[in-house]
Amino acid sequence: MIIRPYILMLVSGVLLTVGDLFMKQWVVSKTHWFYVIGIAIYFIGLNFLAQAYLFRHIAIATTIVNILNVVTLSIISWVLFKDYLTVKQICGLVLATVALVLLES
Repeated sequence: MIIRPYILMLVSGVLLTVGDLFMKQWVVSKTHWFYVIGIAIYFIGLNFLAQAYLFRHIAIATTIVNILNVVTLSIISWVLFKDYLTVKQICGLVLATVALVLLES
């Protein structure tokens, strides 16, 4: 069962990213259904995070999920919205990825 917390944290991070995308669409389109769907997805993602607390300390699990959210959101924003990252921002994402490895070593 060593893999279970990683799956929970990964699913949580991805769901939070999807929720962010719905919120972005809500801001752009002003359609309130995007807001409602975004909140629902956030809620589901946070439930996965809460389940991860059974296996990891709260600070570690929350940090890992937040880093996963930022990294995946940056990649998806680059692909979907053509949001380009500066060299400094890319270095920050690389450091965040290194932090994931250090947190779990």
